[in-house]
Amino acid sequence: MGFFTDCSKALLSILSLTPASDRYSSQQPLPLSGITIEPEKASPGFTCQYPSLKGWKSCNGPHSRDCWLKDSASKQPLFSQYDIHTDYESVFPQGIHREYWLNVTDKVISPDGYLKTEGKVLNGSYPGPLIEACWGDDITVHVTNYVKTNGSTIHWHGLRQFHTNEADGVNGVTQCPIAFGDTFDYNFKALQYGHTWYHSHYSLQYPDGVAGPLLIHGPSSANWDEAWDPILISDWSHRSAFQDFYVELGNATSGVRGQEPTMQSIVLNGTGNYICDPSTDRNCLPPKERKPIFSKVFEKGKRYLLRLVNSSTESAFVFTIDNHMLEVISTDLVPIHPFKTESIHIGIGQRYAVIVEAQPSAPVQEDGNYWIRTVVSDNCGTINQSNPEMGVIRYNARSTALPTSTNHTALSTVCADEPPENLVPVVPWPVDHQAVNDVLNDTFEADVSKNETHGAFRWDLTDTPLWLNFSNPTILNLGNTTWNPEYAIIDENYDRGYVYLVITSENIRKDPTKGFTPAAHPIHLHGHDFVILAQSTGNYSVAETPKTFNFNNPPRRDVALLPAQPSGYLAIGFKADNPGVWLVHCHIAWHASSGLAMQILERQNDILPTIPSLDPTRKTCQGWDTWLASHISTFDQDDSGI
Repeated sequence: MGFFTDCSKALLSILSLTPASDRYSSQQPLPLSGITIEPEKASPGFTCQYPSLKGWKSCNGPHSRDCWLKDSASKQPLFSQYDIHTDYESVFPQGIHREYWLNVTDKVISPDGYLKTEGKVLNGSYPGPLIEACWGDDITVHVTNYVKTNGSTIHWHGLRQFHTNEADGVNGVTQCPIAFGDTFDYNFKALQYGHTWYHSHYSLQYPDGVAGPLLIHGPSSANWDEAWDPILISDWSHRSAFQDFYVELGNATSGVRGQEPTMQSIVLNGTGNYICDPSTDRNCLPPKERKPIFSKVFEKGKRYLLRLVNSSTESAFVFTIDNHMLEVISTDLVPIHPFKTESIHIGIGQRYAVIVEAQPSAPVQEDGNYWIRTVVSDNCGTINQSNPEMGVIRYNARSTALPTSTNHTALSTVCADEPPENLVPVVPWPVDHQAVNDVLNDTFEADVSKNETHGAFRWDLTDTPLWLNFSNPTILNLGNTTWNPEYAIIDENYDRGYVYLVITSENIRKDPTKGFTPAAHPIHLHGHDFVILAQSTGNYSVAETPKTFNFNNPPRRDVALLPAQPSGYLAIGFKADNPGVWLVHCHIAWHASSGLAMQILERQNDILPTIPSLDPTRKTCQGWDTWLASHISTFDQDDSGI
């Protein structure tokens, strides 16, 4: 923990600022009773603590990863333990309170060996520090913004935020931006377990570096010996994303439609290798000043748990390790029945946990070194230097040689989610065959408007691109009976059952104002896991397609790909059990900022009773308005806000 604390102190000293705290993290003292356990591969000194579980013990080990805690004195052990079969949405152990402190700052960074002068980081590093908790913990994260030209927010990607909508961290939806020098406290509970990431939801800030890993310790659906911290895989631009976005917007005045910017390289956990000449380019670092290639050492025969995150701006990846198989055990934060594959396709915002057995297949390399590859999926990312050899697995810790291994011969780079028959949740959901909402009214189209909106041709899901007022978040207007159409509010006022949403990449309504551009969109829903009822590259039929919906324990996650080849559709369902204002958006950063998003207003009258107080939210808005008043001449909103 001290590394991040020291980085934070040094950075803030340079900036001549006083931080909200010089600590990075804290947890409650060890309980006098109950249970304390040390999870495998946790940070030094980190423990899981359950003070109320007297007489309980840990049942999690190399040969029993499916179990977490059990009552050793119980005569009915199956009813007195928390394990992989526990319905984690309704049952969880009560952990302890943990606090973290994050500072958002400007910093020149060079993860791929090329200086990015307009980088933005958390606690002085990219990726940001690991936030670590245990299943059932209460978490507080104090976020202070020291970026002089932007506000900031932090979203905890994939966490349900059950009855904590105010902590979802979405600029213009659940809060105002945190102004320079201000702090906002995020309070939420770790009801799920697994790995994910956190990132800024202020406009295009996360592609510039405001992102980090989040790990919640809990059971697994297969056994492993050692685990790695989450690995963030990302495309990378040397320019600020705020500059790149103008390529996406195009020029409405001259009738020029935008196109996705070209990224420069790939970074694996903040490390890459952009090829350039330091003798002719002063921003190009010489080899001795660059970070070493990402590498890990395997011990033959052991099983390693890898936690993968796609934290990209616009690119999907196929992850693979030469001469090794992957055993996939979770999708996003949902444990699944394990399946084996040579590679895994990871869309933006998606996460997979995979187990790799340290037993390479033939031909075995003499030096015992194997490439970790991150291949850009077809038509799902444009990268100037997309060299896929991004990391090394070594069986000899003393070796420094680069691998000579070759890729799997049958590797598919098609931009598509994993086959649904492979993604079978361990805890099944009995999905209602009848939606509580009008599905025809809740069928949306991902498209580019033929009409200029806010100076550009923008992506949208509803009749207008999303466009938010930073100073007037939806959560402060829950008494409204009507809404600005640009807020793209979809009212889902149900206290039972499943809400179905259908999103297509074709103009099924034959709306003449819509112009369709074939593109695969990773669709992310906040506040919920959703079931995937249907996902196809075919044409959607209002009358026929619903007959093909899968209700038999369908795949469940929080990001799924909307295919487009050139047509396609995605049908999802979620439980109407979490009152709040929840964003639905494409996780291609350019598209989200363009307006490809909408807000689900779920059980509007039940939201405020779940929020202890909106005073902190109002205070943050006052701070933002004060900052904005003094920067009104330089502040120019050119994107949706998210």
